[in-house]
Amino acid sequence: MSGRAAWEGMMSAFRGDQFKPTVILFVAPFLMVTWKYFGDPKYLAAALPDACVLWNDRGATGAMASFLAGFVLLGLIPALMVRFCFHERLADYGVCLGDKVRTLRSMLVLCPGFLLAGYIASTDSAVQAQYPINPSAGQSPGMFAVHAATYLLFYLGWEFQFRGFLQFGIRHRLGDVNALLVQVLASGILHLGRQASETYASFFAGVLWGVLAFRTRSLLSGLVQHYLLGVTLDWFLCYWR
Repeated sequence: MSGRAAWEGMMSAFRGDQFKPTVILFVAPFLMVTWKYFGDPKYLAAALPDACVLWNDRGATGAMASFLAGFVLLGLIPALMVRFCFHERLADYGVCLGDKVRTLRSMLVLCPGFLLAGYIASTDSAVQAQYPINPSAGQSPGMFAVHAATYLLFYLGWEFQFRGFLQFGIRHRLGDVNALLVQVLASGILHLGRQASETYASFFAGVLWGVLAFRTRSLLSGLVQHYLLGVTLDWFLCYWR
């Protein structure tokens, strides 16, 4: 195949019904890697100028800046692309209540399990060494409340990136199963560097929350469960251990 033919073949991926999944599969890894390197809490804690440091606490500021960066890079930018590049509704990517009965039922059934998982994880010494991401979260109830609020921004971005932008965005081209597996692969890779148990668990959680997103037509159930796991883990680490 000539170079021109190869180029034209590659460019055809950006036309017709291939345009959207091609753009998503190109943009999503770029956003993920950018957040992984430049949204890292320790990187931001060291890089932020003194004028941007809150409470004279670089660790806490770096963590909150990382959560905000996750919201912008993983959530806000893809959401803007959906609206203004693809000209589609965010509701079609799970930003809605969806099937209210299935959403509520799944939360009632599964949320207690994630509360228990947060407690069990808090007993793991490897987890204790890495969490909470904000090292000052347990200094006071007020600091923990700020931590929990900014942590929610991160989870909003995370769930939209993987279960929304990726999974819903490519399902019509790749099919539901492959779209789900792509987001599981992507979210699992972003866990590399964490303890092995968390990385392996992320694959199973990604399947669960991906299936729930399809079944409920909403990101809400998975978002609530994921956030509940993260924030209760930190609460147990800060106030129980």
